[in-house]
Amino acid sequence: MLKRQYIPILVTIGLFALMFTIGSFRYTGFFSLQVILNLLIDNAFLLIAAVGMTFVIVSGGIDLSVGSMIALTTMVSASLVQAGWPPQLVIPLVLAIGSLFGWGMGAVIHYFKIQPFIVTLAGMFLARGLCYVISINTITIDNAFYTSVAQTKVNLPGQNFISISVIIALLVVFLGFYMAHYTRFGRNTYALGGSEQSSLLMGLPVGRTKMTVYMFSGFCSALAGVVFTFYMLSGYGLHAMGMELDAIAAVVIGGTLLTGGVGYIVGTFFGVMIQGVIQTIISFEGTLSSWWTKIVIGILLFMFILLQRLFSGRSWVHRR
Repeated sequence: MLKRQYIPILVTIGLFALMFTIGSFRYTGFFSLQVILNLLIDNAFLLIAAVGMTFVIVSGGIDLSVGSMIALTTMVSASLVQAGWPPQLVIPLVLAIGSLFGWGMGAVIHYFKIQPFIVTLAGMFLARGLCYVISINTITIDNAFYTSVAQTKVNLPGQNFISISVIIALLVVFLGFYMAHYTRFGRNTYALGGSEQSSLLMGLPVGRTKMTVYMFSGFCSALAGVVFTFYMLSGYGLHAMGMELDAIAAVVIGGTLLTGGVGYIVGTFFGVMIQGVIQTIISFEGTLSSWWTKIVIGILLFMFILLQRLFSGRSWVHRR
């Protein structure tokens, strides 16, 4: 028998296949491998951020600082690169800043017993405010390394191609999948989300796990910021506005329980792809506003939250 907690992720995959099939029948040129690859090219940074968000939500937390950290990464990267710093130094620096920022939020959440929503909300305002300390204007990047990475196409069979950002995003997905299912850290994260009190009684390193989860989310946010910098070739304080909400939506649509303890990296991947295919269908339609993307995603979120309530193992146990 199929376990009930696997139903949401199967619905997610089925929904992606259905939407892509509908688009293929309705629009000429929709049914092609390059259209799928374009979904990855346009959403590589969101996919990276969503992988980090998956670990946070699985652990029973939330991270509202993701979009602001992406913007801060673009601002720091652009300002330092334009000041003459080599990219080989700038990229590790911003990744370290993101990791340290996330670790700091995790430490505050654990040691001061403050709700993750409040701590990461403060982190969101702090990171976004720091962007405007650096500059209130857009900083354009004309560094040869960044422009080269942005313009490089990795050719695939059949005249298809992907960008370097897609390779980075897929590597993060594989890393997240391995960490979630084949490492002690992953098992501790699931246990923490299932019940923090039980994790303490079992002797699991709750504090270290919680801080590592937020550190990994901060790292993913900074890496998404690096990829976003390649995508936009600029730094700006208003970049990635609301992207933390897009990441949360992708994770929930992907079958991860908001209450923690159950989640899937593969589901998150398809959650991002669903958002991408909605945007693509709307652009192919030509007569609809881009805001319809938000409307459809909102409807899907309601549906998947209800689905979680109906089919999650936890609610099933309560009813019995």
